[in-house]
Amino acid sequence: MSHNNQKKIAVINDLSGFGRCSITVALPVISYLRIQCCPLPTSIFSNHTGYSDYFFDDYTSHMEEYAQKWNTLDLKFQGIATGFLGSEKQIEIIRNCIHDFREEGTQILVDPVMGDHGSLYSKYTPKMCEEMKHLVKHANIVTPNITEACILTSTTYKKENWKHVELLKIANSISLLGPDKVVITGIDLGTFIGNFVFEKNGLAKLIRTKKVGTERAGTGDLFASILIADAVNKVPFFASVKRAADFIKKCILASEKLNIPPQDGVCFEELLHTLKWKI
Repeated sequence: MSHNNQKKIAVINDLSGFGRCSITVALPVISYLRIQCCPLPTSIFSNHTGYSDYFFDDYTSHMEEYAQKWNTLDLKFQGIATGFLGSEKQIEIIRNCIHDFREEGTQILVDPVMGDHGSLYSKYTPKMCEEMKHLVKHANIVTPNITEACILTSTTYKKENWKHVELLKIANSISLLGPDKVVITGIDLGTFIGNFVFEKNGLAKLIRTKKVGTERAGTGDLFASILIADAVNKVPFFASVKRAADFIKKCILASEKLNIPPQDGVCFEELLHTLKWKI
């Protein structure tokens, strides 16, 4: 009997037991959108690193053997999504996983988590950034924030006042690395937050969403989870980005109402039932 009678997405990311990010977000969201979510953990956290203290276990040494068992089962994936990666070795392992599991039509989403607010995360080195560029080449969809988009394209970062022509140039440069679809997230537009949506077929449009509440952990993971599930479900890219942005805004408002600490992420559980599986 085949193990491949249902659509599946492999999610390669860290697992945080508390804090609503990474696999902890992807698993319920992708499952709710009627796709089996198959996690491959890169590391295990008791709670994410935004808290003052946490337990951490690096899973790098187990990832290849873990993925090999999926090969033994002859698993086929309609989607593969990657998030934060902590080393050059992990990036290499994931490139191999994409090679092993990619089928015709498999959607690959790479969220090139490298930095924010104009700075690299502490673990990231220039060499790792170069390796991330190589990983992006294998993607159909890439979801960098504006900092990461600048890193990928060697563009000088600025906090605000981005013009359409500048964003178009950056998105096109990322697309030339390989992906068909790019969305640059977290663009500061004063009282709005922007997502610049780009497709090789000619679409280039800025989606503006009214800023609400405070910045929260895990919103990028929530965004990417909706996008990869929608890609597998054949939802048009622009519509997918728009509804992901709108859903996150609703979740932030609900989190503010319930007085959820920003480190704890967004309480998407309260509103998951409103996220239609296909539009």
